Amino acid sequence: MSTLAYLLDHLFRMPNTIFVIGGLIAIIAIVFGAATKIIVGRSREQTKREIAAYVAEGSIDPDKAVAMLNAGKGASCKDEA
Repeated sequence: MSTLAYLLDHLFRMPNTIFVIGGLIAIIAIVFGAATKIIVGRSREQTKREIAAYVAEGSIDPDKAVAMLNAGKGASCKDEA
């Protein structure tokens, strides 16, 4: 029996292994979820800054900028802006 097969055989025979692997998967999911929220939040703020810069230089009307910022939001989220 190869060393890797031997280790994997003994690893999965322990009853706590399932909980350890499940815990690791949960931790990885939490970390990636948090990273996704951070990236999405930063992207939204960057977009807001870019639209504000276009409004400041006069390339976009303020009403059009508000419509662009509210695009893609649900009906319940429009009062958050």
